[in-house]
Amino acid sequence: MLAARIRLWFGFDAPVDRRTYVLNGAGLMACKYLMDAAVVGAFTGRLFTPLDYLNPVWTMRQQALRGVPTWAVLALALWTLPFLWVGVGMSMRRALDAGRSAWLALLFFVPVVNYALMAALSLLPSRPRVPGPWREPIIPVLDDRLKSGLLGVAAALAVAIPTVLFSVYVKKSYSAGLFLGTPFTVGSVSAHVFNYRHPRTAGQTHEVVVISLVLAAGVLLLFAAEGAFCLALAFPLAIPVGIVGGVFGRAIALRSVEPPGRTGMAALVAPLLVLVEPHVAPAVHEVVTVVEVAAPSDVVWRRVVSFPDLPPPTEWVFRIGVAAPLRAHIVGTGAGATRYCDFTTGSFIEPITAWEANRRLAFDITAQAPPMREWSPYRDVNPPHLDGYFRATHGEFLLTALPGGRTRLEGRTTYVVDMFPQSYWTLPAGRIVAAIHGRVLRHLKALVEEDELR
Repeated sequence: MLAARIRLWFGFDAPVDRRTYVLNGAGLMACKYLMDAAVVGAFTGRLFTPLDYLNPVWTMRQQALRGVPTWAVLALALWTLPFLWVGVGMSMRRALDAGRSAWLALLFFVPVVNYALMAALSLLPSRPRVPGPWREPIIPVLDDRLKSGLLGVAAALAVAIPTVLFSVYVKKSYSAGLFLGTPFTVGSVSAHVFNYRHPRTAGQTHEVVVISLVLAAGVLLLFAAEGAFCLALAFPLAIPVGIVGGVFGRAIALRSVEPPGRTGMAALVAPLLVLVEPHVAPAVHEVVTVVEVAAPSDVVWRRVVSFPDLPPPTEWVFRIGVAAPLRAHIVGTGAGATRYCDFTTGSFIEPITAWEANRRLAFDITAQAPPMREWSPYRDVNPPHLDGYFRATHGEFLLTALPGGRTRLEGRTTYVVDMFPQSYWTLPAGRIVAAIHGRVLRHLKALVEEDELR
């Protein structure tokens, strides 16, 4: 019984009629909701309501997860993946059972439209049809396989490049549609084209999907639309999602008769997903770094307010292009003064909001330089993700007197990452902020302790 249920959920062979679709869908949704609600309740004490769960916008659903530790959010994301697979696979087979195009299952990823799709598939009756025969994978001659592979790659580029450009330059959004919808659609379309006339092995199909994604990244790099650093960080997301899409596209090619025109229509799902997803204010994150200084707080304070240039950066994170702090100075004194912090990529402007001598210096960050210099074959490239999608909002130094004339020096920075999924992108962002903290605090510690020795 369990083995049959697993084949129904995760395979592509078992037919799915209306009753099977409704009962299994409702049961799996209830199971997932109860687990999500239990995790949110355990960490926040809040009720994760069914409306929170059914919210069709992924970024808005993340708002309900505020207060849940990052590792638990990542665990919930992993917990979601098999449910997505089951939802797409069963929607594909339900569409075929109803005599509709298997490509309709791609709408499962489009907010709001996905609920209309599930409602329609729950109501449409089964229709007799001539099933697409299952064809055992064969290996045709190399020339034919190469031609199909090139067509698959070309189709993938036709999907990826316009979608990425539309998302980042027109919609100005690094959203779920970009990081999930685009690679999934690239994988499904390239795999379908590759397997449409002749069935190929799964391994050959995966190769075409990966080549398609790599070439799409290469085109974006060549035309200075993105830098290599961001593309490299995006690949751990894009490759597995693209391969899953490839499995889906290959299954459609082998199990249904879909005219090429429908594949072209399926390619519109990725830009549609980017278009309909609204922007939601990102969550605020904080990094705290602490050092102990062998000097009293009044001596430490003098260096916090004014310190000479830092030495050239040697840490690997700065050598690969991340902005490194060079110097800082304050114009004026007290709250209302302005702090200027120069980085290797430009200057930050930081109005002082709290000035408590020997104890606390706090400031907002109203303007900032790019967080890094992107890797690119061109000298000056400024891809959109460097312009406000990662931004620091507030910083402060906190001094606490310790026994023995020592001082605890604490650096705090709050920041936002306006890119999906935040749980992924905050990992490198947090490490970058921590590296900046460490560089500044080590410099201050060395200066103060050197002063004390004089």
